[in-house]
Amino acid sequence: MTSGPQSIETPSGKSEATENFPVGSWLIAPALRPHVAAYYAWARAIDDIADNPELPPVEKLKRLDLMELALAGAMGRGRPELATALRLRESLLATGVPFSTALDLVSAFKQDAEKTRYADWAELMDYCERSAAPVGRFLLHLHGEKDEAAFSASDALCKALQVINHLQDCKDDYIDLGRIYLPRDWMAAAGANDAMLGAPRATKELGRVLDQCVNGCRDLMQEARGLPAVLQSRRLAMESAVIAEVADALILELAGRDPVRHKVRLSKGQYAGCVLRGVWKALRS
Repeated sequence: MTSGPQSIETPSGKSEATENFPVGSWLIAPALRPHVAAYYAWARAIDDIADNPELPPVEKLKRLDLMELALAGAMGRGRPELATALRLRESLLATGVPFSTALDLVSAFKQDAEKTRYADWAELMDYCERSAAPVGRFLLHLHGEKDEAAFSASDALCKALQVINHLQDCKDDYIDLGRIYLPRDWMAAAGANDAMLGAPRATKELGRVLDQCVNGCRDLMQEARGLPAVLQSRRLAMESAVIAEVADALILELAGRDPVRHKVRLSKGQYAGCVLRGVWKALRS
């Protein structure tokens, strides 16, 4: 790949429409949507750099460093290739949302550039603490939420969503990036190996590991479902309730289907049902 003024970002083609949750949906107050859009553009840009199969790790780290420096205000003026970082910087300064909600993502995606295996569930949760939880924390800060219970429940929801995404993409991550997020100790205990992720369907051994991860998500959702009830913002409560419904629906699908054999996604009807149930539950509470 050639270098040049426009070559820092490497768009993958993914967008809000491909996410498991309604990023910046109509449930978010109109005045806040531009800030959510700036944050999503940042997260999408640095994630695409880390996940680009054509870039070597050293190049990924170099580009992520540049994005981080621009966000910190150390460089970027007059450099259009850093516009995404500069736009988020302006948003964070205007809203007072902590820069850690963006910088923690950089830490996680730098890790993605080099790390391809996770020893155990605790190590995976540490990664999710930086790769997913900051998204929820950004939204909470943006809406002026203060309750620590909200931050804890939001962290649990975001971690569950991250692991769900790992399970949905487990085959592609292994084949395209050589990356496996399934805990190594669970793999060893079940008698599963890496090559099983490239097979036409999951073996019984690999299936046991996938089931353990699904159960881990269920545990996280026990706390996450309480999020809407502790939020002051009714709009954010509805948004979080919808996302929780989506997470629960995907967990149910993953428990009954094989993500190695085929993509596990919700249908439009299932997704619409999650929206309706989430909004109704939030309004009732």
